[in-house]
Amino acid sequence: MQEYIERELTEKIHQKLAQLPGATILGPRQCGKSTLAKAIISGIENAVYLDLERPSDLSRLRDPEAFFSIHTDQLICLDEIQRVPEIFRVLRSIIDEDPRNGRFIILGSASPELLRQSSETLAGRISHLELTPFLLSEVSSGDHLPILRNLWLRGGFPRSYLAAGETQSFGWRQDFIRAFLERDIPQLGLRIPGKNLERFWKMVAHLHGQLLNSSKLGESLGVSHHTVRSYVDVLEFTFVLRVLLPYEANLKKRLIRSPKIYVRDSGLLHALLDIESHDDLLGHPVYGASWEGFVIENVLSVLPDWRAFFYRTSSGSEIDLILTRGKRRIAIECKASSSPDLNRGFWNAVNDLEIEEVWVIAPVRDSYPVEKNVKVAPLWKFMEYMKKADPHRSDQV
Repeated sequence: MQEYIERELTEKIHQKLAQLPGATILGPRQCGKSTLAKAIISGIENAVYLDLERPSDLSRLRDPEAFFSIHTDQLICLDEIQRVPEIFRVLRSIIDEDPRNGRFIILGSASPELLRQSSETLAGRISHLELTPFLLSEVSSGDHLPILRNLWLRGGFPRSYLAAGETQSFGWRQDFIRAFLERDIPQLGLRIPGKNLERFWKMVAHLHGQLLNSSKLGESLGVSHHTVRSYVDVLEFTFVLRVLLPYEANLKKRLIRSPKIYVRDSGLLHALLDIESHDDLLGHPVYGASWEGFVIENVLSVLPDWRAFFYRTSSGSEIDLILTRGKRRIAIECKASSSPDLNRGFWNAVNDLEIEEVWVIAPVRDSYPVEKNVKVAPLWKFMEYMKKADPHRSDQV
């Protein structure tokens, strides 16, 4: 394992701690929440860290009011808070009595109880932030295509990405999937048979980037479409599945209304489909959709304030990703080829929507224009542009 990799969320966490009594960092297991929190509190004198999965640390919160009163002048980090969701009520009273900023960092894997409790009792007191697995911008500062391909194949979970070889990385992801289904889901209080959820997750992997048809999936699994929807909610809620909604426009077109589904981490997608190497990926039918999901996750992770959709009509006009914020709209088409070919459906969609900022994200080294307002660009350059460029300019890449 290599040395600590700086996370893009670090600066935002510091900002939130300066503005509010605390920050909640949510994300899937093993995505680096604990490592990030420890790196942050290492620079804060007398900070206290409790891992609530450790019995000795959990016992220190047997009387939470007494514990917080003893450490009133220290920053307290509570890891795996979903183990004691009832503590949110105590935190509310503690914060209301002493609303100084920067008092708490709270870490948690997703759970209905965790989000319900925190959103109801700590609204306006603590900010919620999501930490994803590694992003391309965190592991590469330039157009390093080998790094991009490695991250795409292995995904961004630190132990998968930083593994010594492809076999070790693939094995870690298989172990993660097994532990997620057998241990993490039950610990979150979600009563779903692990085998059922595993079958569903693998079916979703085969449908990665396609429209969600709950009735058809239900027939294949022998369950109702309501049960399928509950499975989708569980995987979405635990940050391993993304549901992308269709873009609604006032056009005289028959628009697709069903959402699209993606396995959020490309490494987990490949493990679910038994894709172990780059050669396996190149020859697999999911190749293009895998790239599409990889691009979407990286883009949306650095643009949390933007709304995201896809666009598709019944006649075949389609754009993979539509980003909106206020009056600004950006269209993104994802192409896994280093020489992307743009079909009629893409150009029809661009004309339908009259979007003036269109990007084609492909594994290329340099950006180049295709037509007015349409550019091909590498993923890292687009992410860099969106973070740094003037929001009203699109000519800096």
